[in-house]
Amino acid sequence: MTTTTKKATITIRATISAPVEKVWTLWTNPKHIVHWNKASDEWHTPTSQNDLRVGGTFLSRMEAKDGSQGFDFAGEYSKIIYHKQIEYVLADGRKVFVFFVSNRNETTVTETFEPEQTYPVEFQETGWQAILNNFKKYVEAYCKDGPMIFKISINANIKQVYKTMLNAKSYAEWTSEFNPNSHYVGSWKKGSKILFLGRDDEGHLGGMVSRIKENIPNKLIIIEHLGIVQNGKELITGSDVDTWAGAIESYSFVDDNGKTKLSINLETLREISDEFKFYFSETWPKALKKLKAICESK
Repeated sequence: MTTTTKKATITIRATISAPVEKVWTLWTNPKHIVHWNKASDEWHTPTSQNDLRVGGTFLSRMEAKDGSQGFDFAGEYSKIIYHKQIEYVLADGRKVFVFFVSNRNETTVTETFEPEQTYPVEFQETGWQAILNNFKKYVEAYCKDGPMIFKISINANIKQVYKTMLNAKSYAEWTSEFNPNSHYVGSWKKGSKILFLGRDDEGHLGGMVSRIKENIPNKLIIIEHLGIVQNGKELITGSDVDTWAGAIESYSFVDDNGKTKLSINLETLREISDEFKFYFSETWPKALKKLKAICESK
């Protein structure tokens, strides 16, 4: 007779004040993983990759901030049930099971994993729980802030509004509310790099380094901000970049009996300062009002 010995496991959990759709996205998107995947402030995850499918692999590089040590947290997915369950096998063969249980605007995340042999079980449980607690903190702070949304109704058809927004000359005109020298360099084609630029009071060139993540003509434009332009130089890494790297800016166009309902959605990975919030809340409505006037004058 053959008998099998069930491996020991550790289970941790946290209940998060956020809907499961949002929890799932922040759990699986590398742009978010790099911000919450740490057990303490002495550690961080500088890079993360994630191919979320059965047979797909993931890798998060975890390092001490002082550079003294680091390791790759990597594995392969064996089961994916969207918004409900994730199973994967770590590079060392250990299995991990993650469950997402939704209760309206709350989500309980439960992780069960096979411990390694190097460190005590209590140490591993504490470390994994600390990361999960940090995820909970990140999600709740992120959802509390939420995206900034600006809307306007324009008495012009969608094609005209879409064309006016993107045309280099009229773009410079309606975005002059943000900067008198506002302009862009690059293409609005999906996948293209584009720079949104302006000059400060001393004449220094600054702005955003971005790419067009999606462009469905007359329906949707999604811009992903990758970094900043500072004194004419493109910066993709560094403390000055952290606030804006990964930020998403979406323009959606909806027909309303010949008029256009335009919505701007600005979603950042990190909380922006009250100063920026005030600036955007003041400036975006002014810019959209100018765009409206341009479109309706044609």
